[in-house]
Amino acid sequence: MIALGCDHGGYPLMKEIIAHLESRGLEYKNFGTFSEESCDYPIFGEAAARAVADGSCDRGILVCGTGIGISISANKVKGIRCALCGDCFSAEMTRRHNDANMIALGARVVGAGLALKIVDAFLDTPFEGGRHERRVNMLMEIENK
Repeated sequence: MIALGCDHGGYPLMKEIIAHLESRGLEYKNFGTFSEESCDYPIFGEAAARAVADGSCDRGILVCGTGIGISISANKVKGIRCALCGDCFSAEMTRRHNDANMIALGARVVGAGLALKIVDAFLDTPFEGGRHERRVNMLMEIENK
């Protein structure tokens, strides 16, 4: 299950992502927003992040205008490693090396075609473990201080 969250600036791109997930037969839970009416991204970033953190969703995808604000809100939730990705290589590497459990996209930064490729790279790439597991554990230790 994939947790989704966006603000008004990310809503049009999120509709594209939802259609793409459905075409792949992937399940998701949409935490909103559900229109282009102005709203506050921290509400939706946090809601989706809490679902990933509590295990009710495996991973999450967030969208706002730049992806910055909504990724910051998600990263405030204990257990979340949300990476802002604007290219496929970063999406792949954040899974391989950081075991990122969420990504954020900027709807005003990447077009829909690239965004869907980034989503696929994030969803289809496994965590490598090994030496990277030690580093991810170090990140989690920082969070627990």
